Amino acid sequence: MVLQNCRAFHATHRWLAPLLALALLFPRAPAADVPKPAEWCPSPAPGSLVEGPPEILAVNGILKTDLAIYSDRAAPHAAVRYCYRTPDGRVAPTLRVHPGDRVILRLANHLDGTGGADSGIPTGGAMAGMHHPRGGRPRGAPGEDPCSSGAMTPLATNLHFHGMTLPPVCHQDEVLQTSIQPEDPPFEYRFTVPQDEAPGLYWYHPHIHGFGSKQVTAGASGAIIVEGLEKMVPEVAGLPERVFVIRDPNLFNPDAPPSPTEPVVPKILLDPEGDVANNNTGYGKPARDLSINFVPVPYPNYPPARIRARAGQRELWRVLNASAITYLNIELKLDGAPQSLGITAIDGSPVNQADAQGLHVKMVDHLAVPPGSRAEFIVQMPPSGAHATLFTRMVDTGPDGENDPNRNIAVVEALTDVPEPPPLPVAGSAPRPTRPWVGSVQPSRTRLLYFSEQHSDPADPRSPMKFYITEAGKEPKVFDPASEPDIVVKQGEVEDWVIENRSRELHAFHIHQLHFQLRQWMKVDVDEPFLRDTVSIPYFDPESNDYPRVVVRMDFRGPHTVGVFPYHCHLLEHEDGGMMGTIRVEPTGAPAAASLKQR
Repeated sequence: MVLQNCRAFHATHRWLAPLLALALLFPRAPAADVPKPAEWCPSPAPGSLVEGPPEILAVNGILKTDLAIYSDRAAPHAAVRYCYRTPDGRVAPTLRVHPGDRVILRLANHLDGTGGADSGIPTGGAMAGMHHPRGGRPRGAPGEDPCSSGAMTPLATNLHFHGMTLPPVCHQDEVLQTSIQPEDPPFEYRFTVPQDEAPGLYWYHPHIHGFGSKQVTAGASGAIIVEGLEKMVPEVAGLPERVFVIRDPNLFNPDAPPSPTEPVVPKILLDPEGDVANNNTGYGKPARDLSINFVPVPYPNYPPARIRARAGQRELWRVLNASAITYLNIELKLDGAPQSLGITAIDGSPVNQADAQGLHVKMVDHLAVPPGSRAEFIVQMPPSGAHATLFTRMVDTGPDGENDPNRNIAVVEALTDVPEPPPLPVAGSAPRPTRPWVGSVQPSRTRLLYFSEQHSDPADPRSPMKFYITEAGKEPKVFDPASEPDIVVKQGEVEDWVIENRSRELHAFHIHQLHFQLRQWMKVDVDEPFLRDTVSIPYFDPESNDYPRVVVRMDFRGPHTVGVFPYHCHLLEHEDGGMMGTIRVEPTGAPAAASLKQR
Protein backbone atom coordinates (compact mmCIF):
# COMPACT_ATOMS: atom_id res chain seq x y z
CA MET A 1 0.00 0.00 0.00
CA VAL A 2 1.41 3.37 -0.96
CA LEU A 3 1.77 6.25 1.45
CA GLN A 4 1.17 4.17 4.56
CA ASN A 5 3.46 6.13 6.84
CA CYS A 6 1.76 9.47 6.45
CA ARG A 7 3.36 11.14 9.41
CA ALA A 8 6.65 10.93 7.57
CA PHE A 9 4.73 11.75 4.41
CA HIS A 10 3.30 14.93 5.89
CA ALA A 11 6.76 15.97 6.98
CA THR A 12 8.27 15.69 3.49
CA HIS A 13 5.96 17.90 1.38
CA ARG A 14 5.17 21.53 0.46
CA TRP A 15 2.78 23.04 -2.13
CA LEU A 16 1.19 25.89 -4.28
CA ALA A 17 0.14 26.66 -8.01
CA PRO A 18 -2.14 28.49 -10.73
CA LEU A 19 -4.86 27.77 -13.29
CA LEU A 20 -5.21 27.07 -17.01
CA ALA A 21 -7.86 28.58 -19.33
CA LEU A 22 -8.32 27.28 -22.87
CA ALA A 23 -11.31 26.81 -25.16
CA LEU A 24 -13.08 24.57 -27.61
CA LEU A 25 -16.69 23.80 -28.55
CA PHE A 26 -18.06 20.86 -30.48
CA PRO A 27 -21.22 20.53 -32.57
CA ARG A 28 -24.10 18.26 -31.73
CA ALA A 29 -23.97 14.49 -31.88
CA PRO A 30 -24.95 12.79 -35.14
CA ALA A 31 -28.45 11.45 -35.51
CA ALA A 32 -28.98 7.76 -34.81
CA ASP A 33 -29.31 6.97 -38.52
CA VAL A 34 -25.87 8.32 -39.52
CA PRO A 35 -24.06 5.50 -41.40
CA LYS A 36 -21.65 3.58 -39.21
CA PRO A 37 -17.99 3.46 -40.29
CA ALA A 38 -16.05 0.21 -40.40
CA GLU A 39 -14.79 0.75 -36.85
CA TRP A 40 -16.30 3.13 -34.35
CA CYS A 41 -13.70 2.09 -31.76
CA PRO A 42 -10.33 1.68 -33.52
CA SER A 43 -7.49 -0.03 -31.68
CA PRO A 44 -3.82 0.73 -32.44
CA ALA A 45 -1.45 -2.15 -33.12
CA PRO A 46 0.65 -3.50 -30.24
CA GLY A 47 3.90 -1.58 -29.95
CA SER A 48 2.38 1.63 -31.32
CA LEU A 49 3.35 5.11 -30.19
CA VAL A 50 1.20 6.30 -27.28
CA GLU A 51 -0.72 9.43 -28.22
CA GLY A 52 -2.35 11.66 -25.62
CA PRO A 53 -6.14 11.52 -25.52
CA PRO A 54 -7.91 14.29 -27.45
CA GLU A 55 -9.17 17.10 -25.24
CA ILE A 56 -12.29 19.20 -24.84
CA LEU A 57 -11.93 22.46 -22.94
CA ALA A 58 -14.25 25.12 -21.60
CA VAL A 59 -15.03 28.35 -23.45
CA ASN A 60 -15.87 31.31 -21.23
CA GLY A 61 -16.61 29.02 -18.32
CA ILE A 62 -18.73 26.50 -20.28
CA LEU A 63 -17.67 23.07 -21.51
CA LYS A 64 -20.24 21.92 -24.05
CA THR A 65 -19.93 18.74 -26.04
CA ASP A 66 -21.78 15.75 -27.42
CA LEU A 67 -20.64 12.19 -26.86
CA ALA A 68 -21.99 8.92 -28.20
CA ILE A 69 -21.23 5.44 -26.91
CA TYR A 70 -20.65 2.72 -29.52
CA SER A 71 -19.68 -0.94 -29.59
CA ASP A 72 -18.06 -2.82 -32.45
CA ARG A 73 -15.71 -5.67 -33.40
CA ALA A 74 -12.63 -5.62 -35.60
CA ALA A 75 -13.56 -9.12 -36.88
CA PRO A 76 -16.45 -11.57 -36.34
CA HIS A 77 -14.69 -13.45 -33.52
CA ALA A 78 -12.68 -10.56 -32.10
CA ALA A 79 -13.34 -9.04 -28.70
CA VAL A 80 -16.10 -6.47 -28.44
CA ARG A 81 -14.90 -2.89 -28.02
CA TYR A 82 -16.78 0.03 -26.51
CA CYS A 83 -15.87 3.69 -26.78
CA TYR A 84 -17.10 7.25 -26.55
CA ARG A 85 -16.82 9.45 -29.64
CA THR A 86 -17.50 13.09 -30.38
CA PRO A 87 -19.30 14.04 -33.62
CA ASP A 88 -15.96 14.84 -35.26
CA GLY A 89 -14.51 11.43 -34.40
CA ARG A 90 -12.48 12.09 -31.25
CA VAL A 91 -12.37 8.93 -29.14
CA ALA A 92 -12.54 9.03 -25.32
CA PRO A 93 -11.74 12.73 -25.01
CA THR A 94 -10.31 14.18 -21.81
CA LEU A 95 -12.63 16.82 -20.36
CA ARG A 96 -10.68 19.75 -18.88
CA VAL A 97 -12.56 22.04 -16.51
CA HIS A 98 -11.98 24.63 -13.79
CA PRO A 99 -13.88 24.93 -10.52
CA GLY A 100 -17.03 26.89 -11.26
CA ASP A 101 -17.23 25.85 -14.93
CA ARG A 102 -20.58 24.78 -16.35
CA VAL A 103 -20.60 21.39 -18.11
CA ILE A 104 -23.27 20.52 -20.69
CA LEU A 105 -22.75 17.03 -22.11
CA ARG A 106 -25.28 15.32 -24.37
CA LEU A 107 -24.89 11.53 -24.36
CA ALA A 108 -26.31 9.44 -27.21
CA ASN A 109 -26.65 5.68 -26.80
CA HIS A 110 -25.70 3.92 -30.06
CA LEU A 111 -25.19 0.45 -28.58
CA ASP A 112 -26.56 -2.10 -31.04
CA GLY A 113 -26.05 -5.47 -29.40
CA THR A 114 -22.60 -6.09 -30.84
CA GLY A 115 -21.25 -9.01 -28.85
CA GLY A 116 -24.68 -10.36 -28.05
CA ALA A 117 -27.52 -8.51 -26.35
CA ASP A 118 -27.50 -11.06 -23.53
CA SER A 119 -23.77 -10.94 -22.83
CA GLY A 120 -23.59 -9.73 -19.27
CA ILE A 121 -21.35 -10.82 -16.42
CA PRO A 122 -20.47 -14.50 -15.99
CA THR A 123 -21.99 -14.48 -12.51
CA GLY A 124 -25.38 -13.76 -14.12
CA GLY A 125 -28.27 -14.43 -11.81
CA ALA A 126 -27.86 -11.34 -9.65
CA MET A 127 -29.80 -9.14 -12.06
CA ALA A 128 -31.87 -11.74 -13.88
CA GLY A 129 -35.65 -11.31 -13.83
CA MET A 130 -35.53 -8.10 -11.80
CA HIS A 131 -38.70 -6.04 -11.80
CA HIS A 132 -39.14 -2.34 -12.18
CA PRO A 133 -38.29 -0.69 -8.84
CA ARG A 134 -41.79 0.77 -8.66
CA GLY A 135 -43.70 -2.29 -9.84
CA GLY A 136 -45.35 -1.41 -13.21
CA ARG A 137 -43.67 -1.87 -16.57
CA PRO A 138 -40.63 -4.03 -17.27
CA ARG A 139 -37.30 -2.27 -17.11
CA GLY A 140 -36.44 -0.39 -20.28
CA ALA A 141 -40.00 -0.14 -21.64
CA PRO A 142 -40.18 2.27 -24.62
CA GLY A 143 -41.03 5.82 -23.67
CA GLU A 144 -39.89 5.62 -20.06
CA ASP A 145 -38.26 8.68 -18.58
CA PRO A 146 -34.50 7.94 -18.48
CA CYS A 147 -34.38 9.67 -15.09
CA SER A 148 -36.66 7.11 -13.45
CA SER A 149 -36.35 4.06 -15.70
CA GLY A 150 -33.89 2.13 -13.56
CA ALA A 151 -33.39 -0.19 -16.55
CA MET A 152 -30.32 -2.32 -15.93
CA THR A 153 -30.01 -4.09 -19.30
CA PRO A 154 -27.14 -4.95 -21.67
CA LEU A 155 -27.97 -2.10 -24.06
CA ALA A 156 -28.67 0.54 -21.41
CA THR A 157 -26.04 3.07 -20.39
CA ASN A 158 -25.46 6.17 -18.28
CA LEU A 159 -22.50 8.16 -16.93
CA HIS A 160 -20.79 8.35 -13.56
CA PHE A 161 -18.35 11.21 -13.00
CA HIS A 162 -16.04 9.24 -10.73
CA GLY A 163 -14.54 11.15 -7.82
CA MET A 164 -16.36 14.43 -8.45
CA THR A 165 -18.47 15.84 -5.64
CA LEU A 166 -21.60 16.37 -7.73
CA PRO A 167 -25.18 15.98 -6.47
CA PRO A 168 -26.66 12.47 -6.90
CA VAL A 169 -29.60 13.77 -8.94
CA CYS A 170 -30.67 13.08 -12.50
CA HIS A 171 -28.77 15.00 -15.19
CA GLN A 172 -25.82 15.31 -12.78
CA ASP A 173 -24.35 12.19 -11.13
CA GLU A 174 -27.24 9.83 -10.40
CA VAL A 175 -26.67 6.19 -11.45
CA LEU A 176 -29.25 4.11 -9.58
CA GLN A 177 -32.27 5.09 -11.71
CA THR A 178 -30.81 6.96 -14.70
CA SER A 179 -30.84 4.62 -17.69
CA ILE A 180 -30.52 5.67 -21.33
CA GLN A 181 -31.75 3.30 -24.03
CA PRO A 182 -30.61 3.14 -27.68
CA GLU A 183 -33.98 4.48 -28.87
CA ASP A 184 -33.84 7.49 -26.51
CA PRO A 185 -32.86 10.94 -27.79
CA PRO A 186 -29.49 12.25 -26.58
CA PHE A 187 -29.59 12.67 -22.81
CA GLU A 188 -28.27 15.93 -21.40
CA TYR A 189 -25.97 15.99 -18.39
CA ARG A 190 -25.61 19.48 -16.98
CA PHE A 191 -23.77 20.50 -13.83
CA THR A 192 -21.46 23.11 -12.35
CA VAL A 193 -18.05 21.97 -11.16
CA PRO A 194 -18.03 22.81 -7.42
CA GLN A 195 -15.89 25.77 -6.50
CA ASP A 196 -14.11 23.64 -3.88
CA GLU A 197 -13.50 20.65 -6.18
CA ALA A 198 -9.89 19.61 -5.61
CA PRO A 199 -7.62 20.01 -8.64
CA GLY A 200 -6.55 16.74 -10.19
CA LEU A 201 -7.52 13.70 -12.24
CA TYR A 202 -11.04 12.25 -12.31
CA TRP A 203 -12.86 10.11 -14.89
CA TYR A 204 -16.17 9.19 -16.48
CA HIS A 205 -17.58 5.74 -17.21
CA PRO A 206 -20.94 3.91 -17.41
CA HIS A 207 -22.51 2.65 -14.20
CA ILE A 208 -25.30 0.31 -15.31
CA HIS A 209 -25.53 -2.21 -12.48
CA GLY A 210 -25.03 -5.76 -13.72
CA PHE A 211 -23.34 -4.65 -16.95
CA GLY A 212 -20.84 -1.99 -15.91
CA SER A 213 -17.92 -4.43 -15.97
CA LYS A 214 -18.66 -5.42 -19.56
CA GLN A 215 -18.78 -1.83 -20.81
CA VAL A 216 -15.73 -0.61 -18.87
CA THR A 217 -13.65 -3.69 -19.76
CA ALA A 218 -14.37 -3.10 -23.43
CA GLY A 219 -13.13 0.51 -23.26
CA ALA A 220 -15.97 2.82 -22.19
CA SER A 221 -14.07 5.40 -20.13
CA GLY A 222 -12.36 8.77 -20.35
CA ALA A 223 -10.43 11.19 -18.14
CA ILE A 224 -11.52 14.44 -16.51
CA ILE A 225 -9.01 17.02 -15.28
CA VAL A 226 -9.97 19.74 -12.82
CA GLU A 227 -7.33 22.40 -13.45
CA GLY A 228 -5.26 24.11 -10.80
CA LEU A 229 -2.88 21.47 -9.42
CA GLU A 230 -0.01 23.93 -9.79
CA LYS A 231 -1.75 26.19 -7.25
CA MET A 232 -1.32 23.47 -4.62
CA VAL A 233 1.92 21.97 -5.92
CA PRO A 234 4.28 24.62 -7.31
CA GLU A 235 6.75 21.91 -8.33
CA VAL A 236 4.50 20.95 -11.26
CA ALA A 237 4.20 24.50 -12.60
CA GLY A 238 5.45 24.71 -16.17
CA LEU A 239 6.06 20.96 -16.48
CA PRO A 240 4.90 19.12 -19.60
CA GLU A 241 2.04 16.80 -18.65
CA ARG A 242 0.84 13.48 -20.01
CA VAL A 243 -2.46 11.69 -19.40
CA PHE A 244 -2.36 7.88 -19.47
CA VAL A 245 -5.58 5.86 -19.29
CA ILE A 246 -4.82 2.23 -18.52
CA ARG A 247 -7.63 -0.22 -19.34
CA ASP A 248 -7.91 -4.00 -19.01
CA PRO A 249 -9.50 -5.50 -22.14
CA ASN A 250 -10.25 -9.21 -22.34
CA LEU A 251 -7.30 -11.37 -23.40
CA PHE A 252 -6.44 -10.99 -27.07
CA ASN A 253 -4.66 -14.38 -27.07
CA PRO A 254 -6.59 -16.36 -24.44
CA ASP A 255 -5.43 -19.77 -25.72
CA ALA A 256 -1.72 -18.93 -26.00
CA PRO A 257 0.74 -20.67 -23.67
CA PRO A 258 2.88 -18.46 -21.42
CA SER A 259 6.02 -16.98 -22.89
CA PRO A 260 8.96 -19.42 -22.83
CA THR A 261 11.02 -16.67 -21.17
CA GLU A 262 8.84 -16.94 -18.04
CA PRO A 263 9.33 -19.47 -15.25
CA VAL A 264 7.02 -22.47 -15.22
CA VAL A 265 3.99 -21.69 -13.08
CA PRO A 266 1.32 -23.87 -11.46
CA LYS A 267 -1.53 -25.12 -13.60
CA ILE A 268 -3.78 -22.33 -14.83
CA LEU A 269 -7.07 -22.29 -12.95
CA LEU A 270 -10.16 -20.18 -13.55
CA ASP A 271 -12.23 -18.55 -10.83
CA PRO A 272 -16.04 -18.77 -10.80
CA GLU A 273 -16.24 -15.58 -12.88
CA GLY A 274 -14.18 -17.23 -15.63
CA ASP A 275 -11.03 -15.18 -14.98
CA VAL A 276 -7.56 -16.64 -14.55
CA ALA A 277 -7.06 -17.19 -10.83
CA ASN A 278 -4.15 -15.75 -8.86
CA ASN A 279 -1.15 -18.09 -8.63
CA ASN A 280 0.90 -15.66 -6.49
CA THR A 281 4.09 -16.20 -8.53
CA GLY A 282 4.15 -12.97 -10.56
CA TYR A 283 3.96 -14.93 -13.81
CA GLY A 284 1.57 -16.92 -15.96
CA LYS A 285 -1.54 -15.92 -17.85
CA PRO A 286 -3.17 -12.72 -16.53
CA ALA A 287 -6.89 -12.37 -15.93
CA ARG A 288 -6.96 -9.48 -18.42
CA ASP A 289 -4.67 -7.77 -20.88
CA LEU A 290 -3.68 -4.13 -20.39
CA SER A 291 -3.74 -1.18 -22.76
CA ILE A 292 -2.41 2.36 -22.43
CA ASN A 293 -4.39 5.04 -24.25
CA PHE A 294 -5.89 2.13 -26.21
CA VAL A 295 -2.50 0.75 -27.35
CA PRO A 296 -2.78 -2.94 -26.37
CA VAL A 297 -0.06 -4.79 -24.45
CA PRO A 298 -1.22 -8.38 -25.04
CA TYR A 299 -0.30 -11.61 -23.30
CA PRO A 300 1.93 -13.66 -23.62
CA ASN A 301 4.88 -11.50 -24.75
CA TYR A 302 3.59 -8.08 -23.62
CA PRO A 303 5.08 -6.01 -26.47
CA PRO A 304 5.34 -2.58 -24.82
CA ALA A 305 3.72 0.53 -26.19
CA ARG A 306 6.13 3.38 -26.99
CA ILE A 307 6.34 6.78 -25.29
CA ARG A 308 8.65 9.36 -26.86
CA ALA A 309 9.95 12.03 -24.49
CA ARG A 310 12.58 14.73 -24.35
CA ALA A 311 15.74 13.33 -22.76
CA GLY A 312 16.31 14.46 -19.17
CA GLN A 313 13.02 16.39 -19.04
CA ARG A 314 10.90 16.37 -15.86
CA GLU A 315 7.23 15.71 -16.60
CA LEU A 316 3.95 15.38 -14.75
CA TRP A 317 2.28 12.04 -15.46
CA ARG A 318 -1.40 11.60 -14.71
CA VAL A 319 -2.27 7.89 -14.61
CA LEU A 320 -5.84 6.62 -14.46
CA ASN A 321 -6.47 2.96 -13.68
CA ALA A 322 -9.68 2.58 -15.71
CA SER A 323 -9.48 -1.21 -15.38
CA ALA A 324 -12.58 -3.15 -14.43
CA ILE A 325 -10.73 -5.67 -12.23
CA THR A 326 -6.93 -5.22 -12.59
CA TYR A 327 -4.70 -3.80 -9.87
CA LEU A 328 -1.60 -1.87 -10.87
CA ASN A 329 1.67 -1.55 -8.96
CA ILE A 330 3.57 0.73 -11.27
CA GLU A 331 7.20 1.71 -11.47
CA LEU A 332 9.50 3.31 -14.01
CA LYS A 333 12.66 1.24 -14.48
CA LEU A 334 15.94 2.40 -16.02
CA ASP A 335 18.53 -0.31 -16.58
CA GLY A 336 16.41 -2.51 -14.33
CA ALA A 337 16.45 -0.08 -11.39
CA PRO A 338 13.22 1.60 -10.23
CA GLN A 339 13.32 5.39 -10.63
CA SER A 340 11.89 7.92 -8.19
CA LEU A 341 8.27 8.99 -8.61
CA GLY A 342 7.29 12.28 -6.96
CA ILE A 343 3.65 11.84 -5.95
CA THR A 344 1.60 15.03 -6.14
CA ALA A 345 -2.01 13.81 -6.00
CA ILE A 346 -4.02 10.65 -5.35
CA ASP A 347 -7.63 10.26 -6.52
CA GLY A 348 -7.81 13.92 -7.55
CA SER A 349 -6.63 15.07 -4.12
CA PRO A 350 -3.32 16.96 -3.79
CA VAL A 351 -1.30 15.19 -1.16
CA ASN A 352 -0.97 18.34 0.92
CA GLN A 353 -4.70 19.03 0.95
CA ALA A 354 -4.73 19.25 4.75
CA ASP A 355 -2.19 22.08 4.60
CA ALA A 356 -1.64 23.93 1.32
CA GLN A 357 1.57 25.42 2.73
CA GLY A 358 2.89 22.03 3.85
CA LEU A 359 5.39 19.84 2.07
CA HIS A 360 4.34 18.72 -1.37
CA VAL A 361 5.97 15.78 -3.06
CA LYS A 362 6.48 12.30 -1.63
CA MET A 363 9.22 10.30 -3.34
CA VAL A 364 8.60 6.57 -3.85
CA ASP A 365 9.91 3.94 -6.27
CA HIS A 366 6.59 2.21 -6.93
CA LEU A 367 2.94 3.10 -6.62
CA ALA A 368 -0.11 0.90 -5.97
CA VAL A 369 -3.16 2.01 -7.97
CA PRO A 370 -6.33 -0.08 -7.49
CA PRO A 371 -9.11 -0.19 -10.11
CA GLY A 372 -10.81 3.20 -10.34
CA SER A 373 -8.00 5.06 -8.58
CA ARG A 374 -5.69 7.71 -10.03
CA ALA A 375 -2.13 8.83 -9.34
CA GLU A 376 -0.34 12.00 -10.45
CA PHE A 377 3.41 12.16 -10.10
CA ILE A 378 6.57 13.85 -11.33
CA VAL A 379 9.05 11.72 -13.29
CA GLN A 380 12.39 12.45 -14.91
CA MET A 381 12.92 11.15 -18.41
CA PRO A 382 16.06 9.06 -19.07
CA PRO A 383 19.18 10.52 -20.71
CA SER A 384 19.46 10.68 -24.48
CA GLY A 385 19.59 7.30 -26.14
CA ALA A 386 18.46 5.43 -23.03
CA HIS A 387 15.19 3.59 -22.62
CA ALA A 388 13.10 3.36 -19.47
CA THR A 389 10.22 0.96 -18.96
CA LEU A 390 6.83 1.66 -17.44
CA PHE A 391 6.15 -1.56 -15.60
CA THR A 392 3.54 -3.03 -13.28
CA ARG A 393 4.65 -5.44 -10.58
CA MET A 394 2.55 -8.44 -9.67
CA VAL A 395 -0.21 -7.84 -7.14
CA ASP A 396 -1.14 -10.62 -4.73
CA THR A 397 -4.93 -10.50 -4.93
CA GLY A 398 -5.44 -13.49 -2.62
CA PRO A 399 -6.29 -17.18 -3.08
CA ASP A 400 -9.67 -16.31 -4.61
CA GLY A 401 -8.47 -13.30 -6.62
CA GLU A 402 -7.48 -12.82 -10.24
CA ASN A 403 -3.94 -13.14 -11.61
CA ASP A 404 -2.20 -9.75 -11.96
CA PRO A 405 1.39 -10.70 -12.93
CA ASN A 406 4.54 -8.69 -13.66
CA ARG A 407 4.44 -7.14 -17.14
CA ASN A 408 5.65 -4.26 -19.23
CA ILE A 409 3.25 -1.50 -20.19
CA ALA A 410 5.39 0.91 -22.23
CA VAL A 411 8.97 1.77 -23.10
CA VAL A 412 10.08 5.40 -22.83
CA GLU A 413 12.33 6.43 -25.73
CA ALA A 414 14.50 9.42 -24.73
CA LEU A 415 15.25 11.75 -27.65
CA THR A 416 16.68 15.26 -27.96
CA ASP A 417 14.35 16.64 -30.63
CA VAL A 418 10.95 15.20 -29.72
CA PRO A 419 8.10 17.74 -29.29
CA GLU A 420 7.06 18.25 -25.67
CA PRO A 421 3.47 17.97 -24.43
CA PRO A 422 1.83 21.29 -23.47
CA PRO A 423 3.08 22.60 -20.10
CA LEU A 424 1.08 23.50 -17.03
CA PRO A 425 0.82 27.19 -16.10
CA VAL A 426 3.11 28.92 -13.64
CA ALA A 427 2.35 28.64 -9.94
CA GLY A 428 -0.26 30.83 -8.25
CA SER A 429 -1.94 31.23 -4.89
CA ALA A 430 -3.36 28.13 -3.25
CA PRO A 431 -7.13 28.20 -2.67
CA ARG A 432 -8.34 28.59 0.90
CA PRO A 433 -10.22 25.61 2.38
CA THR A 434 -13.95 26.18 2.84
CA ARG A 435 -14.30 23.85 5.84
CA PRO A 436 -12.05 22.65 8.68
CA TRP A 437 -9.90 19.68 7.70
CA VAL A 438 -11.96 16.51 8.15
CA GLY A 439 -9.13 14.84 10.06
CA SER A 440 -9.56 17.42 12.84
CA VAL A 441 -13.32 16.86 13.17
CA GLN A 442 -14.65 14.54 15.87
CA PRO A 443 -16.79 11.84 14.18
CA SER A 444 -20.41 11.56 15.29
CA ARG A 445 -20.34 7.73 15.17
CA THR A 446 -18.36 4.71 14.02
CA ARG A 447 -19.77 2.00 11.75
CA LEU A 448 -18.39 -1.41 10.84
CA LEU A 449 -18.89 -2.67 7.27
CA TYR A 450 -17.43 -5.81 5.78
CA PHE A 451 -16.87 -7.51 2.42
CA SER A 452 -17.82 -11.17 2.13
CA GLU A 453 -18.52 -13.78 -0.55
CA GLN A 454 -20.47 -17.00 -0.85
CA HIS A 455 -20.91 -19.61 -3.58
CA SER A 456 -24.44 -19.63 -4.98
CA ASP A 457 -24.33 -23.39 -4.39
CA PRO A 458 -22.32 -23.91 -1.18
CA ALA A 459 -21.77 -27.55 -2.16
CA ASP A 460 -20.19 -26.59 -5.51
CA PRO A 461 -16.91 -24.62 -5.24
CA ARG A 462 -17.12 -23.75 -8.96
CA SER A 463 -20.62 -22.25 -8.73
CA PRO A 464 -20.96 -18.48 -9.29
CA MET A 465 -20.11 -16.26 -6.36
CA LYS A 466 -22.48 -13.99 -4.54
CA PHE A 467 -20.79 -10.79 -3.41
CA TYR A 468 -21.80 -8.73 -0.37
CA ILE A 469 -20.92 -5.55 1.45
CA THR A 470 -22.75 -5.45 4.77
CA GLU A 471 -23.05 -3.23 7.82
CA ALA A 472 -22.39 -5.20 10.99
CA GLY A 473 -25.57 -6.44 12.61
CA LYS A 474 -27.43 -6.87 9.31
CA GLU A 475 -27.82 -9.94 7.11
CA PRO A 476 -25.58 -10.07 4.01
CA LYS A 477 -27.58 -9.58 0.82
CA VAL A 478 -26.90 -9.15 -2.86
CA PHE A 479 -27.58 -5.55 -3.84
CA ASP A 480 -31.09 -4.87 -5.10
CA PRO A 481 -31.80 -1.43 -6.63
CA ALA A 482 -35.39 -1.68 -5.37
CA SER A 483 -34.38 -1.95 -1.70
CA GLU A 484 -34.33 0.88 0.81
CA PRO A 485 -30.97 2.57 1.50
CA ASP A 486 -28.71 0.54 3.75
CA ILE A 487 -27.41 3.56 5.70
CA VAL A 488 -28.98 6.92 6.54
CA VAL A 489 -26.99 9.93 7.76
CA LYS A 490 -27.52 13.68 8.03
CA GLN A 491 -25.76 16.24 5.89
CA GLY A 492 -23.11 17.97 7.98
CA GLU A 493 -22.07 14.85 9.89
CA VAL A 494 -18.69 13.12 9.91
CA GLU A 495 -18.39 9.40 10.56
CA ASP A 496 -15.61 6.84 10.91
CA TRP A 497 -16.18 3.65 8.92
CA VAL A 498 -14.26 0.51 9.79
CA ILE A 499 -14.17 -1.63 6.64
CA GLU A 500 -13.18 -5.28 6.99
CA ASN A 501 -12.45 -7.91 4.37
CA ARG A 502 -13.80 -11.33 5.36
CA SER A 503 -13.10 -12.88 1.96
CA ARG A 504 -9.97 -14.46 0.52
CA GLU A 505 -9.49 -11.89 -2.24
CA LEU A 506 -8.50 -8.26 -2.42
CA HIS A 507 -11.32 -5.70 -2.65
CA ALA A 508 -11.33 -1.97 -3.46
CA PHE A 509 -13.83 0.16 -1.52
CA HIS A 510 -15.29 3.17 -3.39
CA ILE A 511 -18.05 5.63 -2.54
CA HIS A 512 -19.72 8.18 -4.80
CA GLN A 513 -20.21 11.94 -4.17
CA LEU A 514 -17.45 12.42 -1.60
CA HIS A 515 -13.88 11.69 -0.61
CA PHE A 516 -12.70 10.17 2.66
CA GLN A 517 -9.55 10.29 4.75
CA LEU A 518 -7.63 7.09 5.45
CA ARG A 519 -7.09 7.03 9.22
CA GLN A 520 -5.84 3.52 9.87
CA TRP A 521 -4.32 0.75 7.76
CA MET A 522 -4.20 -2.75 9.25
CA LYS A 523 -4.35 -1.28 12.78
CA VAL A 524 -1.56 1.20 12.04
CA ASP A 525 -2.54 4.87 12.38
CA VAL A 526 -1.74 6.85 9.24
CA ASP A 527 -3.78 10.11 9.40
CA GLU A 528 -3.18 10.90 5.71
CA PRO A 529 -3.04 14.64 4.85
CA PHE A 530 -5.09 14.09 1.69
CA LEU A 531 -8.31 12.36 0.66
CA ARG A 532 -9.21 9.32 -1.42
CA ASP A 533 -12.29 7.94 -3.12
CA THR A 534 -10.96 4.37 -3.47
CA VAL A 535 -8.95 2.22 -1.06
CA SER A 536 -7.87 -1.43 -1.11
CA ILE A 537 -8.65 -3.79 1.77
CA PRO A 538 -6.26 -6.79 1.98
CA TYR A 539 -7.65 -10.31 1.75
CA PHE A 540 -8.34 -12.54 4.75
CA ASP A 541 -5.86 -15.28 5.62
CA PRO A 542 -7.69 -18.03 7.57
CA GLU A 543 -4.52 -18.61 9.59
CA SER A 544 -4.79 -15.07 10.95
CA ASN A 545 -6.75 -14.25 14.08
CA ASP A 546 -8.16 -10.97 12.70
CA TYR A 547 -9.90 -9.77 9.59
CA PRO A 548 -7.90 -7.18 7.63
CA ARG A 549 -9.38 -3.73 8.04
CA VAL A 550 -9.00 -0.05 7.25
CA VAL A 551 -10.57 2.93 9.01
CA VAL A 552 -11.75 5.84 6.88
CA ARG A 553 -13.28 9.16 7.94
CA MET A 554 -16.40 9.92 5.89
CA ASP A 555 -17.18 13.57 5.26
CA PHE A 556 -20.89 14.30 4.77
CA ARG A 557 -20.48 18.05 5.29
CA GLY A 558 -20.48 18.92 1.59
CA PRO A 559 -23.73 20.40 0.25
CA HIS A 560 -23.73 18.03 -2.75
CA THR A 561 -23.87 14.85 -0.67
CA VAL A 562 -27.63 15.14 -0.02
CA GLY A 563 -29.53 12.32 -1.74
CA VAL A 564 -29.16 8.58 -2.34
CA PHE A 565 -25.96 7.17 -3.80
CA PRO A 566 -23.93 3.93 -3.78
CA TYR A 567 -20.80 2.58 -2.20
CA HIS A 568 -19.30 -0.63 -3.57
CA CYS A 569 -16.27 -2.67 -4.49
CA HIS A 570 -14.62 -1.16 -7.56
CA LEU A 571 -13.75 -4.53 -8.99
CA LEU A 572 -16.73 -4.18 -11.28
CA GLU A 573 -17.45 -7.90 -11.52
CA HIS A 574 -17.96 -7.82 -7.77
CA GLU A 575 -20.15 -4.71 -7.92
CA ASP A 576 -22.18 -6.20 -10.78
CA GLY A 577 -22.50 -9.39 -8.75
CA GLY A 578 -24.06 -7.64 -5.76
CA MET A 579 -21.20 -6.08 -3.73
CA MET A 580 -22.86 -2.67 -3.44
CA GLY A 581 -24.96 -0.77 -0.93
CA THR A 582 -26.64 2.62 -0.87
CA ILE A 583 -26.63 5.51 1.56
CA ARG A 584 -29.17 8.29 1.94
CA VAL A 585 -27.85 11.63 3.16
CA GLU A 586 -30.74 13.68 4.47
CA PRO A 587 -30.67 17.46 4.59
CA THR A 588 -29.97 19.07 7.92
CA GLY A 589 -33.16 19.38 9.92
CA ALA A 590 -35.00 16.53 8.15
CA PRO A 591 -36.68 14.02 10.49
CA ALA A 592 -34.83 10.73 10.97
CA ALA A 593 -36.09 7.79 8.89
CA ALA A 594 -38.27 5.57 11.06
CA SER A 595 -37.25 2.38 9.26
CA LEU A 596 -33.50 2.91 9.48
CA LYS A 597 -32.28 3.81 12.93
CA GLN A 598 -28.88 5.37 13.36
CA ARG A 599 -26.30 3.37 15.26
